[in-house]
Amino acid sequence: MTPVVLCLNRSGEAVAHRIAGALGAQVHGREGRVDKADAFFPNALDHARDLFAAGTPIIGVCAAGILIRAVAPILADKRTEPPVVAVSDDGGAAIPLLGGHRGANRLAREIADLLGAKAAVTTAGDVALGVALDVPPAGYRLANPEDAKSVMAAMLAGKGARIEGDAIFDIASDPRGGVELVVTEAPVAGGPERLVYYPQTYVLGVGCARNAPVEELRSSVEVMLRDAGIATGAIAAIATLDLKADEPSVNALARAFGVPLKLFTAAELEEMTPRLANPSDVVFAEVGCHGVAEAASLASAGEDAVLSAEKRKTANTTCALAKAPSPIAEPLGRARGHLSIIGIGPGQATWRTPEASRLIQEAEELVGYGLYIDLLGPLAAGKMRSDFPLGGEEDRCRYALEQAGKGKNVALICSGDAGIYAMGALVFELLDRAPDEQGVSDAARRVEVMSTPGVSALQAAAARAGAPLGHDFCAISLSDLLTPRDDIVKRLHAAAEGDFVIAFYNPVSRRRRTLLAEARDILLGHRPEDTPVLLASSLGRPEENIRYRRLADLDVDDVDMLTVVLVGSSNSKLAQLGDGPRMYTPRGYARRIDGDLQNVGNRHLETETSE
Repeated sequence: MTPVVLCLNRSGEAVAHRIAGALGAQVHGREGRVDKADAFFPNALDHARDLFAAGTPIIGVCAAGILIRAVAPILADKRTEPPVVAVSDDGGAAIPLLGGHRGANRLAREIADLLGAKAAVTTAGDVALGVALDVPPAGYRLANPEDAKSVMAAMLAGKGARIEGDAIFDIASDPRGGVELVVTEAPVAGGPERLVYYPQTYVLGVGCARNAPVEELRSSVEVMLRDAGIATGAIAAIATLDLKADEPSVNALARAFGVPLKLFTAAELEEMTPRLANPSDVVFAEVGCHGVAEAASLASAGEDAVLSAEKRKTANTTCALAKAPSPIAEPLGRARGHLSIIGIGPGQATWRTPEASRLIQEAEELVGYGLYIDLLGPLAAGKMRSDFPLGGEEDRCRYALEQAGKGKNVALICSGDAGIYAMGALVFELLDRAPDEQGVSDAARRVEVMSTPGVSALQAAAARAGAPLGHDFCAISLSDLLTPRDDIVKRLHAAAEGDFVIAFYNPVSRRRRTLLAEARDILLGHRPEDTPVLLASSLGRPEENIRYRRLADLDVDDVDMLTVVLVGSSNSKLAQLGDGPRMYTPRGYARRIDGDLQNVGNRHLETETSE
């Protein structure tokens, strides 16, 4: 991913823009302290942490300690964490802090060359040997990265390395070396003293009948690779016809091999016909091209590729193997479209999950109500965005699906949790509709859809109040725009009789002012007048407002469209504590404790009687 350059002071602004210009990166600047930037942020620690959680490489023109304090709480796995580089304000030093073997050392050296500075690389292998054995060149895969540490330690201790196959590192081969570096296409076992590197020169083309068994395709591929003497690590991509983008067996195979799935139209595969070993008129009649497996493998491996293994057929699947003359760093073909349905919480960046931030960062296009995209702040900077107004929900979801159907990675941005009174259900409804029922295109139906949870408004309101959801609760929307009024009233009566804590969404609008008052009156028939009610507005934003009312005193004029209303059950309490009122609903632990004590007393009495 393209890094983001953070600038915290005017003294480092010139250096930040010079680095960003050379790398094609954006500059994110601290509000009030930087004059020019692509995006501004209010808090350096929060913003750096958000970028890091999203997997974005960070170049901070600032003190190294700031970056360290920002990311330290979420450090987990050095094999997946993004690079973090600190650059001094004067451009005199570039220090890779994290992700040295994931690009930080390279970034630091590039920056140092640009600025005429020094790259303070401290990674042992880079310093002593000039290489990082766990980061092979593009187009090569290390089969056993877990053994890189022991092999590197042995080499640092003075043991030489025997090189078998191509020399992909600038290391002289030692015939008597204590460790091995093996570069091969064949399946070879690695170990604590042997690292195995596979040149990814092959593309695996596959085809299948609809819903072909996963094991049938996997088994056929494994037999073909075994017969050809090719390791799975030498596969650069799985390729197929775009009509098969959503096939479970094809996607399972790509995940198992850890490689991208590449797609082609029938017209693109038809262009490969002169290169096919087994063109088929039957296949052409079915899908519009004379071959899928062979054609897809050749199309993705490039114009100089040749068939290494011809089409192999089973009852429901086909597979073929094409080989390129050199390792494939970027297999040809388009990716399967991806739609992330993302709940960003009430809007406060610290309430947004790391997964949500990562999916937003990875997305090519952001789709949503404009205010929600605005709440992303710098995370949305530089991305294509498509804003839709309130009331355009179906158009919004259809557009997001159709854009993903073109092979894009799209993020549909929702507030709160996308599955709670938001766009998640509408996306799946559109996918479930038949084309003649105003559904979506076949291409949109084949996209990968992922939902990620967010902090819902009811959770945020409850957290601010204390613990009003400590026992059974429900949520009811008072909007009769999509739900018949009679159904809403029926649910109000049921929730009142069930003595649920109730979270009211959409309590009022400009034209709708009566249902909240009606709800209050229905509830007063089943719970005390002094039942606590929480009114929470603009949660997580600077204008946040939390206040309490008695149920009998709930006034519609105290509520607006940005307010979540939480009405307690007959057991809910409003405790006056030292730091202010706290609303909670007891779970019943006191009754259980009293019962346990009574049971202890009864057992003790029984023991005394028996004695």
